[in-house]
Amino acid sequence: MTKDVRDEHDGRDERFTVAVLGPGGVGGLLAALVARAGHRVICLAGDDTAEVLRADGIQVRSGRFGDFTARVEADTELREPVDACLIAVKHTALDAALDRVPAGALGDGLLVPFLNGVEHPAALRARYGSARVAPAVIRVESTRTAPGVIEHGSPFAEIDLTGDTVARERLDALAGVLAAAGPAVRVQAGEAAVLWAKMSFLAPFALLTTRYGLPLGDVRTLHRTELTALVAETAAVSRASGAPADAAAALARYDAFPPGTKSSMQRDAEAGRPLELDAIGGALLRAAARHGVPVPVAERLVRELEGAGPR
Repeated sequence: MTKDVRDEHDGRDERFTVAVLGPGGVGGLLAALVARAGHRVICLAGDDTAEVLRADGIQVRSGRFGDFTARVEADTELREPVDACLIAVKHTALDAALDRVPAGALGDGLLVPFLNGVEHPAALRARYGSARVAPAVIRVESTRTAPGVIEHGSPFAEIDLTGDTVARERLDALAGVLAAAGPAVRVQAGEAAVLWAKMSFLAPFALLTTRYGLPLGDVRTLHRTELTALVAETAAVSRASGAPADAAAALARYDAFPPGTKSSMQRDAEAGRPLELDAIGGALLRAAARHGVPVPVAERLVRELEGAGPR
């Protein structure tokens, strides 16, 4: 069941307290929007970033939401219960970042990871408890150009919120807060379907653009055979994992993107940053192995990317 709550906010008069772990491109945008909507926001970051946010707030430049500055609180660690903690760090930084969110301090608050991959919900539930973890997927292009400065470049910001182990009324309440702040929000049943829907698109895109150092337009023309094969492999793993997948629809989506589009993994590689290779490619291979699905193209690409240097 899918519920669209873009125009619904049952708790409109209730002020939430929302922590944001990782106030970068995605986290900073969400923190600023939620704060502008009148809720209390606590950003969790390193000392230098926290100091900037306390002094200057978060400046957003957005064609969709306008240019504005939102006042937020900031700290290096969560020290009090919150209604929700949005996790918006890279998977490569997750373990260290979670030290900023002690389970005891979180109270009964929801933990909402906006992370790539499909394996993180299980790890978070083991650490924080199953009733707290509500995974989310966001479709947005947003970049932190400096601490507390966010450039939102896409004409959309869309969130799918899910959580098989979370009470539906809690998901609806949080979705209402996020939707009233600006993004289009849907609450969706079927956590695996939500996470694999993103994974099915992201894995071929990330692996191929990063492996060849090419934008999507060149990949879909110069490496079309590999793209088609990898999309088919990923769709097969998705279906085996209990989530629907349509390889033809995925290829059509790639063909519709601007030719200069780069994946975030490719941008990380170009900048010399750690890659989310294990969270994306590694997770795909592990799921394939569990279900006995052959994925020779994915195996080769992951192996070649692993051999290219430290990840």
